[in-house]
Parts: sequence; C-alpha cells; structure tokens
Amino acid sequence: MRHLNFHHLYYFWVVAKEGHLTRAAGLLHVSQSSISAQIRQLQDQLGHELFEREGRSLRLTEYGHVVLEYAESIFSLGSELLALTESGELQYLQRLRIGSVATLSRNFQENFLRPVIGESEVKLMLRSASLEELLDQLRVHKLDLILSNRAVAADSSTAWRCQQIAEQSVCIVGPPRQDTRAFRFPEDLRNARLLLPGPSSDIRTQFDLIVERLGIEISPYAEVDDMAMLRLLARDSGGLAIVPEVVVQDELESGRLEKYWVLDGVVERFYAITAKRHFELVPLKTLLEKSRAGFMARADR
Repeated sequence: MRHLNFHHLYYFWVVAKEGHLTRAAGLLHVSQSSISAQIRQLQDQLGHELFEREGRSLRLTEYGHVVLEYAESIFSLGSELLALTESGELQYLQRLRIGSVATLSRNFQENFLRPVIGESEVKLMLRSASLEELLDQLRVHKLDLILSNRAVAADSSTAWRCQQIAEQSVCIVGPPRQDTRAFRFPEDLRNARLLLPGPSSDIRTQFDLIVERLGIEISPYAEVDDMAMLRLLARDSGGLAIVPEVVVQDELESGRLEKYWVLDGVVERFYAITAKRHFELVPLKTLLEKSRAGFMARADR
C-alpha cells in the first residue's frame, strides 16, 4: 500500500504558489537542491511531471494543476484543524473573525454585525485590509468571513463562496438647504462643490456614465476612496457628496445632512465571502441568514 509523503507535497505546494525555486527555498529555509530532490521523489511516486521550465521560472503541467488543487484542500483543512483545536478546546466555534475591505462603510459593517454585537458567548475579531490581503487570510482559515463591495469568483485552487447580502441606493447629500427651491438634477451639479468616490470605485463609474450621458461636465472638489473620510467631508465641508445612503445614515437621521437626490439605477452592492468549511459556525450562520432575509425582503418590496 502506497502512502503519500506530505512533506514532499508541502514543498511542491510552496514552489507551485511561488513559481520559483529560489523564492521557495528562502521561505522554507532549505537549499534549492533539497527542494528539487523532494519534488523529484514526489513526481516519481505519482508517475507524472509536475513542473515545466519556463526561463528561470517553473510552470505547472496539466497534472501539476490537478495535484495543486488537492494540495490546497489538504493544507487548508490542516489550517482549519489547527484553528479548531487552538488552546486545546473548541472555543473557536464561538469566535467570529471578520475581515472587511478597508474602504467599506463602517455603518454597513455595524448593521451587518448587529445580531451578534453584545452576545456574551460570541467573541468578535475585526480586521481591515485590501481584498487581496483578506483573501490570503481566508484561504488559510485565519478569517471566517470577508465583507466586500466587490464580488470574487472561485478559481481552480480556491472554492470561494461569494453571495450578495445587501444593496444600497446611492444619493446626493449635502447640508440642510436654506431655501425652499427643489434641487434640480442634473443642472445644479455644474456649480456644486462635489465630493466623489475615487476613480476606482464602482459607484464612481456608474455616476460618471450618468453625467456623460446627460452631457454634464463636472469638476470634483475632492475624490475619496475611504467611505469614512467621505462621510466626514460630506458632514463638514458644505459640499455635495455622492454616497450610499448607509454611509451617512446617522447624519440624515439627525438632520446634519439632507438627501437632495437619489441617483436612479446607481447602487452599491455588498458581498459576504466565505471558504468551504467542515465545521459550521453558528454565529456566522446566524449573520448570513439574517442578512439574506433582509436583502430578499427589500428586493420583494
């Protein structure tokens, strides 16, 4: 009966992800010749070549891609096992590690987490970073969930589960108006001090298409990627901001800001991204079920 050498498989996995022996050797703190020898032994055992030379880099063969999929599953499952047995018990099942894209609305995050905020048996750990950095952490089960305003697709090595959990209208907001004249869209945009999401934002793309179609030329006063900063500028600058309503929900309720116009057809979508798991996290299931139910209820109205 043959037994797979997981040490050899691990070396293969690292080289496959790095695509280069030198980098892999540096990460593993071993010589290149040692890595090459162990990969050759794995290839001999499996009966197939796993890499092809491409200049100084290594490219996976078709069979190598298949082996990489298995390696990803094996080592991802190992990371999950280590997390589950942390501190010698299964307390992890009541701990939620949520990653959030750095530019995401803080109000949306709080609304999403509200069902478990204050629950004595649930320990929340919140991290903020770029989507790419968060996906790396989710891949090895250092996160349980990512909140994002960008969808991701599963690839050959990682079966992400990406589901839309909310959709927010985008509006024009500004300081309370002193006159009774109704806001005229799009005419009043021409001379307004406009606060816009940054050029890389999907909201900005949608807004730019609208003003281009209407033949309106605008000159932004500020372009801001971070929604928390856009909220502060909307509140304190006296300008008009293009923001999802959830970003300024508190200011609208208190009267510090006023909604001038809802941009028809412009929305921000929010997604929950998870990885395949062998153990179900009850608090996570609760959050996703409540967010889905709320999203579906709003969609039916």
